[in-house]
Amino acid sequence: MRFDELDLAPDLLQAVADQGYAEPTPIQAQAIPLVLAGRDLMGGAQTGTGKTAAFTLPLLQRILGFANASPSPARHPVRVLMLAPTRELAIQVHESVKTYSRHVPLRSACVYGGVDIKPQIAEIRCGVEVLVATPGRLLDLFEQKCLNFASVQALVLDEADRMLDMGFIPDVTRIINLLPTQRQSLLFSATFSEEIKKLADRMLKSPVLIEVARRNTVSETITHRVHPVAAVAKRALLVKLLKSADFNQVLVFTRTKIETNRLARDLQRAGIAADSIHGDKSQQDRLKALEAFKDGSILVLVATDVAARGLDIDELPHVINYELPHTPEDYIHRIGRTGRAGKPGTAVSLVSASEVPYLADIEKLIRLQVEQIVVPGFEPEYDYSYPPSGKRGHLRRPASASPAAAAAPGGLRDEQRRSGHNGERRDGRDRHGSERPSYIAADGFDFSKPYESTVPPPLATTAGGEGARLPVHGDQPHKTRRPVAALLGGLGRK
Repeated sequence: MRFDELDLAPDLLQAVADQGYAEPTPIQAQAIPLVLAGRDLMGGAQTGTGKTAAFTLPLLQRILGFANASPSPARHPVRVLMLAPTRELAIQVHESVKTYSRHVPLRSACVYGGVDIKPQIAEIRCGVEVLVATPGRLLDLFEQKCLNFASVQALVLDEADRMLDMGFIPDVTRIINLLPTQRQSLLFSATFSEEIKKLADRMLKSPVLIEVARRNTVSETITHRVHPVAAVAKRALLVKLLKSADFNQVLVFTRTKIETNRLARDLQRAGIAADSIHGDKSQQDRLKALEAFKDGSILVLVATDVAARGLDIDELPHVINYELPHTPEDYIHRIGRTGRAGKPGTAVSLVSASEVPYLADIEKLIRLQVEQIVVPGFEPEYDYSYPPSGKRGHLRRPASASPAAAAAPGGLRDEQRRSGHNGERRDGRDRHGSERPSYIAADGFDFSKPYESTVPPPLATTAGGEGARLPVHGDQPHKTRRPVAALLGGLGRK
């Protein structure tokens, strides 16, 4: 199928051709005819499948009849409302709207928090047919009485699962209640939970469900790999990987904002061009870092799950999970940044012993057992056990100090703490890797036996060489009196 078979207007087809596209993606081929027919839609699609164009193109066509060049704001009311969970995703959706509407006289705007609201108010008051917004800022603008939803014909809720994760569902529900009941509604989500289904029931009317892949699956073009590694050696291993020729543009995920900043600084100290994005950074700094990553000025972008949600980076080859997400669905969102549009991608996860249960949850969700490769010199902790039940035993590492431990901050001291002077290790293995029972200490002491004193009672030696009983509690031995210093004063003035 080709785009010119989808009954799109010539001006829209020209915009598509300008981007070099001739054939629609599977979700575009399914969604565009349904949206053109006015049906409500519940779309399940992985990131990077072309879903933005799947709803943008047909909705633009449905309001083409209202396009006009009049300068009057009253001639340009909001007719299509698109909601996105993050500022970055809202900006990217708006870029698509501008791209596909370049040959038609339709106005669009994008509003989001974290920036001055006054310019956004001024732009909206000039009139826009297509408004892309984050939920919080949209409600702020509504309370400023600069928005009128009476003419809204279509609502799009993009990344609904992330809306749920970020706690936006109450805001979304409030927005839905402000819109005309007679409208077209489209909901898109990478995953479907019971909460998302409940939201769809409130928002959609007799929707058509379309999915381009099995739920909660990942792109088949992505290669998954796990490197079991001790937590203390993760930074050193990450630096080693990033400095190899195989990694040229990498998105690295952490769980917290603090770790994101710290890791980016450590990579910079190691001579790697890196930056970070997270929710506490200003909008200007986040966009600056994202643009630098896209144009190749920096090679590594360290991000949190929320900040990276919806990032659209063409042909991103690598994603590294420095820390595994606690929610397995977030793994799908993370690695969805790579392997797009049929192109190959690599998803690498650095997994310590405490993260093995999260790895098991991820494998269960994606129905795939990920290959585990131990990098020499970066072995995992002694208690690394996969699967978590321990049925397959443990992955062992050598007792000698590893290069990773020496390279990591304080690594040599950490390795020395794990090992004794005689080569014995705290994990219960000697230098040759042999096992000893947990109740046997490194020096051979058996903690399972009752305590028996091996030291005779201490004796005080008299001048004659005979032992004498030491004083016990309650005795009052004679103490030699010692002189006490005194401060004398009171000398009168002459």
